[in-house]
Amino acid sequence: MRALRILLIIAVVLGGVFVAVDRAAVYFAESEAEDRVGFGGVETGSTDVSIKGFPFLTQVAGSELDRVDVTVEDIRASAAGREIRISEIRAQLHQVTLGAGYTSATASRATGTAVVSYAALTEAADEGVTVAYGGKGKVKVTGSVRIPLVDRTLTRSVLSTVTLVDGDTVKVRADEVPGEGIPGLEDLVRQKTDFERGIGGLPDGLKLEKIEVAPGGLEISMSGSDVELAG
Repeated sequence: MRALRILLIIAVVLGGVFVAVDRAAVYFAESEAEDRVGFGGVETGSTDVSIKGFPFLTQVAGSELDRVDVTVEDIRASAAGREIRISEIRAQLHQVTLGAGYTSATASRATGTAVVSYAALTEAADEGVTVAYGGKGKVKVTGSVRIPLVDRTLTRSVLSTVTLVDGDTVKVRADEVPGEGIPGLEDLVRQKTDFERGIGGLPDGLKLEKIEVAPGGLEISMSGSDVELAG
């Protein structure tokens, strides 16, 4: 019985050591991955990587991780000469295959959300135009237009619908523009308030699917397969 107790104690100690080593390895790998995750050369801000599953060391030995959660902030991409900033991308990566020397990684399947804040959307709009949350799934777009016919500058706010076009373009269009009986006013206002901006900089294999207007910004769901995230 005494020998059995000793064996049990040794097993518990060794198990604890293995868990500690495994968790230390995860922490080190996450830190290294945060410095290596790349979005095709696009400028990004901070990155947070969380590797799921246990044990980690056996996953590394097989060069495949069960799941990796990645959060990347401040992704700056240029499309058609205009920059639009993705405030944050939150992605869940499944069956992540590690490349030779662990210098690259490809997810067999990925889902996530890209967030474009209203401040970022304002930056992407025309000069002098601001975009804010309008409630009930709408955005409020405010801009000033010069009316040559009456020699006046008018500032107008409109509620607009936001849609995703062709899987990579955010379209903002006013539901209604008050005309006030001034000829051509609606067209002038729409030239300011209606706009489209492409979103680039996403990893290969990741596609935008659906857009929702939320109080904190535009939330764009995305998914993909064979998604490359490091290199």
